[in-house]
Amino acid sequence: MSDLDHQEAVLAGRNAVREIVDTDPSRVERVYLQNDTGTLKQIAGMARAAGLQVQFVPQKRLNALAPGINHQGAVALVSAVTYADADALFSTVAPTLDDVKERMPILLALDGLEDPFNVGAILRSAAAAGVAGVLVSSKGAAPIGATALKASAGTALQLPIARVDKMATMLEAAKERGYWIVGAEGTSQTAHTAWDWVRATILVVGSEKNGLSMSVSKACDGLVSIPMPGAVESLNASVAAGVLLFEAVRQRMV
Repeated sequence: MSDLDHQEAVLAGRNAVREIVDTDPSRVERVYLQNDTGTLKQIAGMARAAGLQVQFVPQKRLNALAPGINHQGAVALVSAVTYADADALFSTVAPTLDDVKERMPILLALDGLEDPFNVGAILRSAAAAGVAGVLVSSKGAAPIGATALKASAGTALQLPIARVDKMATMLEAAKERGYWIVGAEGTSQTAHTAWDWVRATILVVGSEKNGLSMSVSKACDGLVSIPMPGAVESLNASVAAGVLLFEAVRQRMV
């Protein structure tokens, strides 16, 4: 994934970057700075205090991120969506354990997906399948910027999305709330149709290259795969997510 994928969601200039870090840090995906002195050092401190990723890069990199703009050594990649707080998301979807059992919501967790086109396509399937909320990794994942929003055909704006620092920890906490955690894993011997989707479930989809991280895989109650009798070894992450989500829909309509 190239940083240039995010050009439509770029803020450039010291004042602009400082302002969004100070007033709306939840929308900031990453801060790029040219050096670590003076005003830029102050911005770096603010960003780190807000839990944001800060990367120091050559001027050439900043020029590529913000072409034709006087960036003054500071560029921020900004999400096209406003992230919800994870705890607030869970409380909104189903406040109590009884609510979780009665409503049987389906949530989606994206564990380090790097391709914004995949993220957008998955969010479109999630919206169509009635997913109640989405959890995304805060590190090593594609920002939900203009590219992902376009790939979702705008449906990403219909979904409450929370950014999570420690996905495995969040999934363990979700179990306490009454959710079952199922991970998409191509090597699993359990078919996706064998999972009981008629209960509160969080579907976890891993990165395109490495799949689920080890800690997230261990946090899952079960791992499922999609049987493929053909010669193809695996499906695109967005296609696989769609198949799994609509198996949940199918079971709930029976």
